[in-house]
Amino acid sequence: MHFFDLATTPSMPWKNGGGSTQELACWPPGADMNSFEWRVSLATVDRPGPFSVFPAIDRQIMLLSGDGLHLRSPSWEHRLEPRWQPFAFSGDDAVDGAMLGGTSKDFNLMLRRGLWHGPLQVVSDAQSPGDAPAGLCLVLQGDWQWVAPGAGPRALAAGQGFWWAGAGGATPGQLEPLHAGADADAPALVWIALQRGAAPKI
Repeated sequence: MHFFDLATTPSMPWKNGGGSTQELACWPPGADMNSFEWRVSLATVDRPGPFSVFPAIDRQIMLLSGDGLHLRSPSWEHRLEPRWQPFAFSGDDAVDGAMLGGTSKDFNLMLRRGLWHGPLQVVSDAQSPGDAPAGLCLVLQGDWQWVAPGAGPRALAAGQGFWWAGAGGATPGQLEPLHAGADADAPALVWIALQRGAAPKI
């Protein structure tokens, strides 16, 4: 298990000056942008501009905060405006992002096609890695705790999370919300459970 906190995760500015990125996880460790199998990051976007093209990569993106982006490609367009609503697209596409207002922060999942698959989800109930050999979670709202056999519970607050991967497979345990409810502060969690291989055809 690899725990992280956004408050202490380094932010790397883009070369074009249009924003910055916080990398939360990249597999295998040390892989560059041409060799990673899966990658999760947060991007702060300050100005409009084109997205980088990633051939053979399946992408999922979600607005975390801010006014959002209007995404356009030659074959589709999408308003990344409501927060916490995942949108999937191909990294092969040439995409341009126009600002819908001020600075936006988005969550990004990139999977190398044919090697890994799995959805980016926002959930409010307890989650367990189960048989997923890799994955990541990030607390969006509320108080959560990770409970694992043989260890005391570990508290997680907004901006904190963990990822898992490796030869050992999934880690036994469960992530639980400490308070349930339907109000503005109800628990919310980014949850990604990845499986090896190509995504099943629908």
